[in-house]
Amino acid sequence: MSALKNALLLSHEYIKKVLKEGNTAVDATCGNGHDTLFLSEIVGRSGRVFAFDIQENAIESTRARLFEYNAPDNTTLILDGHEHMNQHITGMVRAVMFNFGYLPGGDHQKATQTETSIAAVRSAMHLLSSGGIITLCIYSGGDTGFSERDGLLAFCKSIDPNEFFVLSHEFINQENNPPILVCIEKK
Repeated sequence: MSALKNALLLSHEYIKKVLKEGNTAVDATCGNGHDTLFLSEIVGRSGRVFAFDIQENAIESTRARLFEYNAPDNTTLILDGHEHMNQHITGMVRAVMFNFGYLPGGDHQKATQTETSIAAVRSAMHLLSSGGIITLCIYSGGDTGFSERDGLLAFCKSIDPNEFFVLSHEFINQENNPPILVCIEKK
């Protein structure tokens, strides 16, 4: 077993460093609810989590996971694209998590798209409090192709360094295009 962690595990480590009980967080792509539950447990009963997905089955899966694990009643599930998060959230958020690609176990034709994904990251950046973090787990290859990965990475490289720190983690010698983690921290 490697001491090096994959993109998802690293994203959780970074989130734990900045997100505290009572904060507000966003799961921009709730999928099967794993990250929504993770965020809900950290912010506790006094915090808030907003979870987005465009697929009703993802919202229902997330609802079921929260119920199964007796999560605090602190989550709002939103059936809408993550690029519209600023229409649903008022106030600042401390952390936003993205997993780009398609719903695990779902229809591979319903995957995130470059244009809406970049718009969503922009929205998240506007909602982020100082010292807050956005994590992007970028899956590529296979069904999702490389255009979204390339578009997101190009966008992240263009982010104003006077306002945000941007860090990328990736395995560079592994097969099958492992996900890339990008972290965006607001100064």
